[in-house]
Amino acid sequence: MFLPSPALSTSLRPIVTAVALLCANAALAEQTVSMPTVTVQAAASHEGLGLTRPNATASRLNLTAMELPASLDALSADTMQARGDLLVKDAVTRTTGLTDISSPGNGVAYSARGFSGNGAIALLENGQRPQVGSGTATYPADPWGYEYIEVLRGPGSIVYGSGTTGATINAVRKAPQRISSFEAMAGVGDGKALRGGVGGTGAIGEHGAFRVDAYADRSDGFIDRGDSRHGKILSSFTYALTPDLDIDLSLDHLEQKPQRYFGTPLVNGRLAGELRGQNYDVADADIAFTDDKAVARLSWRVTPALTISNELAYMKAHRNWRNAESYSYDAQAKLVERSDYIAIQHAQEQTGNRLEARWNAGANRVVAGWEAAGINFQHNNNSPYRGSSAVAPTGFNPGVFDSPDPLRPNFRTHTRTSALYAEDAYSINDNWLLLAGVRHDRYQVERISLLGAAGFTSRLNANAARLGLTWKLAADTSLYGQVSSGSDPVTSLLSLNLANSRYKLTSSRQVETGVKQSLANGKAEWTAALYRIRKDDIVTRDPSNPALSIQGGSQSSRGAELSASVSLAQAWRLEANAAYTDAQFDQLIEGGNVSRAGNRPSDVPKISANLWLNHRAGAWRAALGARYVGERFIDNANSQVLPAYTTMDATLGWSVSRNVVVQLNLRNLSNRLYASTSYSDSQYLLGDRRHGELTVQWRY
Repeated sequence: MFLPSPALSTSLRPIVTAVALLCANAALAEQTVSMPTVTVQAAASHEGLGLTRPNATASRLNLTAMELPASLDALSADTMQARGDLLVKDAVTRTTGLTDISSPGNGVAYSARGFSGNGAIALLENGQRPQVGSGTATYPADPWGYEYIEVLRGPGSIVYGSGTTGATINAVRKAPQRISSFEAMAGVGDGKALRGGVGGTGAIGEHGAFRVDAYADRSDGFIDRGDSRHGKILSSFTYALTPDLDIDLSLDHLEQKPQRYFGTPLVNGRLAGELRGQNYDVADADIAFTDDKAVARLSWRVTPALTISNELAYMKAHRNWRNAESYSYDAQAKLVERSDYIAIQHAQEQTGNRLEARWNAGANRVVAGWEAAGINFQHNNNSPYRGSSAVAPTGFNPGVFDSPDPLRPNFRTHTRTSALYAEDAYSINDNWLLLAGVRHDRYQVERISLLGAAGFTSRLNANAARLGLTWKLAADTSLYGQVSSGSDPVTSLLSLNLANSRYKLTSSRQVETGVKQSLANGKAEWTAALYRIRKDDIVTRDPSNPALSIQGGSQSSRGAELSASVSLAQAWRLEANAAYTDAQFDQLIEGGNVSRAGNRPSDVPKISANLWLNHRAGAWRAALGARYVGERFIDNANSQVLPAYTTMDATLGWSVSRNVVVQLNLRNLSNRLYASTSYSDSQYLLGDRRHGELTVQWRY
């Protein structure tokens, strides 16, 4: 078991040695059958938008981004390293239209195309999607060990779930290779930041290969008692049992101790720079996430065109919170009032199986599959979360967690899921591609109260479909259009309660059209998309009886997205994207029989944009980036605005040799005081202050 330690270099030393020895042994094994091979990787190159690369998230039929009738992005490991993105959310929010709304309560969360949260944005790792427990997703967190992070916008994923309305994000692992290679990274920076990673791959015998990636980091988060640390081991193995039968195995273990910080209170309705480094949580606060995952896949190439595979996956997660989470500033007393002394524990276990057949030959390429899973989830808490205290704004004793409510088991659910899906890509001719897919999901959720209340069983089902057409105007230009549908639960399926057990899944429908083009042999690439999405059956109040909640509300969004990558000169490249989102509630009644029709949903900016200017000269590379997130409302009433912000980042890299790159990453150059998201109407989570980090990357 891998346990990240404050003594980072010490904890990584045996891992580095083990991976290096594995690679060395693999290289010696290779010498018995061929000449030794050394792979030298140069510093990261500018890859543009990757329109000619297959995208595994939007389809399982080996279609390139240019062929797919959908709006998508792909970030390679080299791109993320060159930009200095050390968290998955940092990389993802540099793609078009994705906004970070993460907090300690939901782990990792985003907003996309007018829809927010882990119910509307699916997070996958190598195509596996852990079900969301009580709105929380924690995995994957950092990009080490991943080849690509792929983002599909809108309800277009047929093969990976029921078509979440906002987006599907998939972290694609680096695969085992028989040719030996080794890489390492170490970093040190402001905020007492230390990080290190190693990864290696090589041959096992004459028919197999392995890959192992390990990573650990720690930081003080630029705030009092903001210490955090994180560590993981990812391992993958592949072996050819026969010329036509392969087995692939992966075993992962991740541990996180995130920053125990729930935001800073507003002072007279404003962000208070003088409180920027304060942490109002208690001294013995705790947040801990542990994730384990094992996957076994058997692939049989029945014929050159037909492959049948079966994938068995097991995932387990444990999460723990013990914090004072709500803060408000009392201007008269000049004190910070603390409340919501919350203790929560999650225990989640998921076992699933995917049986799939794929035909990939001729004009018609088809994939069809069946999925089934069982998820056990237990939620413990100390509801009703009483406890309160008051402290001075600065120089205070944080105290300890002191709640009159004991932590105790609350409920347990057992969820069974099953799904059938099929997708067909038909090449009508050399210029026209028709992509169609359908999916049917069934869910059964059984809830057992551990406090003596009545239990229940809820049965839900959903259909999703996609029909898209791509017209190849020229070898480097395509137009597309698609209609798609999907569904989201009104709340996390694993934590359904009696009040919402009668609700069906919401339904969404999307119409999208766009263009993709590559010019001058890839020196310039650009894509544009227009879309409209409508989501029905959201929970609203009954107009005839405002005391009752019913399904019948709706919300919609329409927008435009643009992304481009252009070589300005031999040494310069500009990468940019922008998204405009016009989102509103079409029908929603909240407490007091108040209509929210016409209001913008919370956490949705109208405009967001990213810009990167890259320069490379000899052994040196440099980049300057900007991120803009427009103002957002923190509630459906649109009564309070989270201010817009722009941050500037920069990187400077030096290729010491063909194998070693030293890079300086600078963040928030202007030291902008801004809020990344809100936790309540009285407290905001502040973005990091200006800081720098020096990393060394070594590859062999």
